Amino acid sequence: MANLVIVESPTKAKTISRFLGKDFDVQASMGHIRDLPKSKMGIDIEHDFEPTYVIPVKAKKVVAELKEKAGKANEIILATDEDREGEAIAWHLISALKLKKEPKRIAFHEITKSAIEDALKHPRNLDMNLIDAQQARRILDRLVGYELSPFLWKKVRFGLSAGRVQSVAVRIIVERERQIEKFVKEEYWTIEAEFFVPGEARQNANSEVGRNPASFKAKLAKINGKALDKFEIKNAAQAKEITGKLSGAQYEITEVTSKETRKNPAPPFTTSTLQQEAARKFGMSAKQTMVIAQQLYEGVNIGEEGYAGLITYMRTDSVNLSELALGQAAAEIPKIFGKEYYPGAPRRYATKSKNAQEAHEAIRPTDLSRHPEALKNYLDRGQQKIYELIWKRTMASQMAEAVFNSTAADISTQGKDSANYIFRATGQTVKFDGFIRAYTEGSDEENIEVENQLPRLQKGEKPEAKELKEIQHFTEPPPRYTDATLIKALEAHGIGRPSTYAPTLSTIQDRGYVEKEDKKYKPTEIGFLVNDLLVEHFPEIVDINFTAKMEGELDEIAEGKAKWQPIIREFYEPFKTHLDIKQKEVEKQVEISDTPCPHCGKPMIIKYGRYGKFLACPEGEKITKPMPEEEAQIKALEEKTKGEKCPICGGPMKVQRGRFGFFLGCARYPECKGIAKIQTKIGFKCPACGIGEVVEKKARGRGGKLFYACSRYPECEFIINKRPENEEELRQLWSAQQAKPKRKKIKKKT
Repeated sequence: MANLVIVESPTKAKTISRFLGKDFDVQASMGHIRDLPKSKMGIDIEHDFEPTYVIPVKAKKVVAELKEKAGKANEIILATDEDREGEAIAWHLISALKLKKEPKRIAFHEITKSAIEDALKHPRNLDMNLIDAQQARRILDRLVGYELSPFLWKKVRFGLSAGRVQSVAVRIIVERERQIEKFVKEEYWTIEAEFFVPGEARQNANSEVGRNPASFKAKLAKINGKALDKFEIKNAAQAKEITGKLSGAQYEITEVTSKETRKNPAPPFTTSTLQQEAARKFGMSAKQTMVIAQQLYEGVNIGEEGYAGLITYMRTDSVNLSELALGQAAAEIPKIFGKEYYPGAPRRYATKSKNAQEAHEAIRPTDLSRHPEALKNYLDRGQQKIYELIWKRTMASQMAEAVFNSTAADISTQGKDSANYIFRATGQTVKFDGFIRAYTEGSDEENIEVENQLPRLQKGEKPEAKELKEIQHFTEPPPRYTDATLIKALEAHGIGRPSTYAPTLSTIQDRGYVEKEDKKYKPTEIGFLVNDLLVEHFPEIVDINFTAKMEGELDEIAEGKAKWQPIIREFYEPFKTHLDIKQKEVEKQVEISDTPCPHCGKPMIIKYGRYGKFLACPEGEKITKPMPEEEAQIKALEEKTKGEKCPICGGPMKVQRGRFGFFLGCARYPECKGIAKIQTKIGFKCPACGIGEVVEKKARGRGGKLFYACSRYPECEFIINKRPENEEELRQLWSAQQAKPKRKKIKKKT
């Protein structure tokens, strides 16, 4: 009889099977095999919040198969993930399978032969503190969702939901949007000069490929010894007045200061920092990043080696690296980069998160000698990007610091008004690249100025002003949140944990509370409405500090410092009392429009549907109309698409609105279900076929780029990436496109 090993996923099972002999049968539970019921709350509030767990329909077949195998097994080993969810899955397996034999519980941080063998030698008992913490979170979220969501159904519209973490995330996005709406931009100007230090010998001594080293830029910093305030120069007239006074002036370098600065590498990845960096560098959503990281953790087929786990566990708050990883880094860095790139001793980082478990590790490759280049034939594009990112970050974290020479120079002159004007040039040169040879951390700041490269400047030199520029600026509103900055904000406030960031960001989009515009979060109308309602009537649910406090209490349960029932009761009893009062006090959110109803003549009311606002009869008749602005948009689109025929029956088409915007649907619907996209014609015939029209299209996926193609595609394969201004430019773009070598289509190996 074989020993039965149960893990969560088939990929993980396949990878672990490689390291265990024929005496082990590794099977997957396919995730959670017990959960709270969907049809009812499933929590007995009167009896200390006792949960009722059921086996979902989709899990019953798996449970039956596992139960049969468990009955025949010599020994049962539960090898689910080491976090709260993994511990809870192991606990649910014991109950669902009705195990008579005491199972062994093993946990590991990476799926490698040594880690599995070590875990088998050191089995442990189930950690009931972790299980209670997971149960408490699940019960808490169920209580909020099942009690508060019906309130939203009655007061706003059916189908809405509220959640402990998701509602706070929406609030953060809404408050940022309100800051943007209230923002009033201010104009200001700067004066910039481009200087040139003359002298042939000087130029040759400092020459570098691709640029003139004796040319540099500086900004006006002082007038008569007084530093210029950001808003000192308010308009073009003031700026021109200053440049006029500087016309023909002679300049001299009056001060040069240089100092050496050093920069240390960023620590290895946590879940949060990995999601942030993947968003910055690749534009990946948190969900995409975690799906790929899960694949790399559970195992990828890498040829002769078979399935191998390539990274350590991807849900962690820790920046700690094992002694094994530190030793590998010490061996690899000198071989790849040179001995001067290793600092001589391991770098150890302090974890900022107060709840991180130092026994856990940061996210790192399971083997640092497995270079990204060696895996490119086995990983898909996303996997290659994330693995390379993790490998480079881990290596950089153990490399020597980067050293820079930072220089500041003051260039002084006297204007026609006899005032003293001082320009300041700042810049830096890399003295030793250190860790940046491998990796540089991305930034969330927009419009970062490129560091000015300065030549060697000396006090007393007299540079010439090649050009004086008056540059107009406007203050910028605070930026909308991206995946990276929103996760950073949630983490900074102590809201959520590594396992919750990605699902929270997905949920608030799926619920229609926010949408992405240029990969940035923007609240929808329903998002504003629901947030304002919750902020006014349930401030504790969307209070950032309150939510962070709850997270802290859940962590105390996980550490065995608190019991879960009193914490749930302390939250629920005042919440339920407050909710009962609000059910009676708060009236249904109804807006009255100026549009008369075609049925009763009374002003129509504004309701919220799946796709936003619409008008409805105030007397409850099934008569609806689009909002006036939407109606105008539909009329414009109908005029634009006049004459379009149904692709199925050839009949007339009608403008419809769906989840992803407007489209054309057959006027005979539901008898005919023909649909077509609304194509934006740009006013030119297709130069390839001469029959179709050139239309604007958008690449698939969120944030897809615009391109221009023939309306007869796929019969005509004309395509260009730039919008032409006239027919001549259209022909030129098409000729240039045809001249490019065609890319071969490569079939992916399965």
